[in-house]
Amino acid sequence: MAKIKKLGLIVTSSVLSFGMFSSMVNASTSENGQPEKVRIQVASTDTAITKDQLINKFRKMFPNQFDFLTNSDFQMSSAHIFPEDETVRHDLYFTKTINGKRVYGNIGFVGEELDIEYFSYQPPNVTDALFPAKVSKEEAKKIAEDFMKKFLDGKEYQLETDTFNYYPQQILTEPVRYSFSYTRTENKISIADQRMEVSVLGNGEVVSFYKMSSRSKSSTFDDATKIKEKNEMVKKVKDNLSVELNYQINYDYRTSDRNVQLVYRPTAKLQGIEAATGKWMTANGYSADLPSKTKIEKITANPIPAKQDGITVEEAKKIAEQFLAVDSEKVTLRIESIHEMENYNGVPVIYVQYMYQYANGGSGGSLELNKNTGEIIHYYNMKDHLMKEIGENPKKEKSLSKQEALSQAVKHLKQWVPSYLHNYAMPIEEPYFDEVLGTYQFSFPRVVNGIVVNGDQIHVGIAADGSLNSLSVNYQEIENWPSSDGVISEQEAKKILEEALNLRLTYMKHAKSEKENHYDLVYVPVFNDDPFSYLNADTGEWNNPFNGKDSITVSHAWAEEELNYLINAKVLDVKDTKSFNGDAAISKGEALKVLMNSLTYFYYGGYYFGQEELNQTFDNIDPKHPLYQEIERAVEAGIINADGKNFDVDAPVTREELSVWMIRVLGLEQAAKDSNIFKLGFADADKVQSKNTGYVAIANSLGLLKEEQNRFNPNREVSYAELAVSTIRLAHAIAENGRGLRY
Repeated sequence: MAKIKKLGLIVTSSVLSFGMFSSMVNASTSENGQPEKVRIQVASTDTAITKDQLINKFRKMFPNQFDFLTNSDFQMSSAHIFPEDETVRHDLYFTKTINGKRVYGNIGFVGEELDIEYFSYQPPNVTDALFPAKVSKEEAKKIAEDFMKKFLDGKEYQLETDTFNYYPQQILTEPVRYSFSYTRTENKISIADQRMEVSVLGNGEVVSFYKMSSRSKSSTFDDATKIKEKNEMVKKVKDNLSVELNYQINYDYRTSDRNVQLVYRPTAKLQGIEAATGKWMTANGYSADLPSKTKIEKITANPIPAKQDGITVEEAKKIAEQFLAVDSEKVTLRIESIHEMENYNGVPVIYVQYMYQYANGGSGGSLELNKNTGEIIHYYNMKDHLMKEIGENPKKEKSLSKQEALSQAVKHLKQWVPSYLHNYAMPIEEPYFDEVLGTYQFSFPRVVNGIVVNGDQIHVGIAADGSLNSLSVNYQEIENWPSSDGVISEQEAKKILEEALNLRLTYMKHAKSEKENHYDLVYVPVFNDDPFSYLNADTGEWNNPFNGKDSITVSHAWAEEELNYLINAKVLDVKDTKSFNGDAAISKGEALKVLMNSLTYFYYGGYYFGQEELNQTFDNIDPKHPLYQEIERAVEAGIINADGKNFDVDAPVTREELSVWMIRVLGLEQAAKDSNIFKLGFADADKVQSKNTGYVAIANSLGLLKEEQNRFNPNREVSYAELAVSTIRLAHAIAENGRGLRY
């Protein structure tokens, strides 16, 4: 491997699902609460990988497919490594405008052989990939498998049947996308950390893949013939099974709403069983005894006063400068920007972006301070890496013991976020310990009414010398916490979990394994045959927060496929599928909601810097109205006019009105306004308002709303079914001409 010189840090979000990458310039913790993954930019001092080398490797995998790109359309970013994996990686990007539409993609290369680790591509035209798709899911699966075996050396991989199955709202101008996850196998048993994902568009085109790279070319595996019998291990788990009542916070990213429910889960101590020995898998290795349940102990029994009673921007700047100061003449700290905002948890914060500058470059990050308390609630330490950059390597410290590190973590919490601590308990799970760096990651759970809260923790990172490595406070303001009075008993919950228990045999690498590059066979517990399901403590039923696209269905004579697609794309909201009538008239408010949700994404309740007051166009639609966002966005986009005091959301929408809305969406209003150039040949043309003649004519000619037996029926109320079909036609029209809402 080439010798490398570290150039700087990039903090990136942990991958939430295979094939999904999200880069960040700040240094807060990721949305799922895990410590950020630090990318360290590097430069080779021995051999230089050129852009042409990467392009040639890319073209070899996709012969002839990207011949429309020239080498000048590609850009190469700096190489990087990760602290836990010093395999050098390179990134290549391309972008080009073709017939007015932008094409872009990115490719990741890993190791000396420049193996392609990931690929993502946005084609110039996806009209033929919109709903209804040209290829079925089964056909797409065959395409993905052929690609995997031919180009990704995926002969020893098998399709996963229980992959992460979360489908958020999808706008209709986006193509149908099928994603398939595979795991590599040994002895026909899946290997936990060797997976790949391939995505295929509705037109059969492969547009992305991600392949987890093994750090070792040669690994050893437990003998699959020398393991404990599965039924024996199932009995062992059942005999030792214990359950915990937890609060679970469910967050809707579209509305920023949070709701809390009580759930039962198996104790966090139950991670798996080593198949060869029957020992329990723990964070620190394998044990003959299952670790006992940790007693809940508050960090502080009583509230501690906040550090300050509110701070100004100037005061926040001074705190940041003192907190981030580096004891070196070779480094200059510069505050790049500072402003007030609300974070994702609705907490008023002062957000500070900063940069450390030194002779050969710089590294930057961000800091968040609670505006009301002056406490630092998000921080990631880059000082150690920075000192290495400038040749001032910190003195090698002997690693702290777990208890010493925990004491330091509590000390830092009391120093920097004292007002939060009475809401949180001491860690109930083992910390993550990085033996190479000597660092610990602790998670302090929130506790309400003596019950642990899933999804609300304080994460603290402690360096080998006891200093603060990272801090993230995920406190969420919840008004109503459900009472546990009506939940099923622990005994009932345990019985349900026992009946739903299954053990899945998997090859896994344990961080504490004495054998390098060795995979242990582990029986991993799975309940209800679904790794993402949980037991509702109120009903005793299994729930899954990640409902798949095919989870809701309605029936209809001629628009069933379109209605179900809109429902499962979360464009049309149907509460009761049994009573739903697709031929019923849809109201203006509901129709506008479907139209807007079809064409643009909404992030309700978010704070935009510089936005001081929310606009209110209609007297009867204030910011608390459930359709406020859709209506204001429609006014802003020019789809509806603000020519009255009120907007009648409950009145039915007619075919003529819907024609006007859709033509405005397409950006053709100027042409439609000139009604003199249009002549309607319908038998009921006289029933169309003269000012709307152009709108109706264009809507009919484009097939958005078609005449029926030479009648347009402009005053007929639009049904749910008719709206579903017309909206999908509108999405195709937008894709074909490149016009539509900008979001």
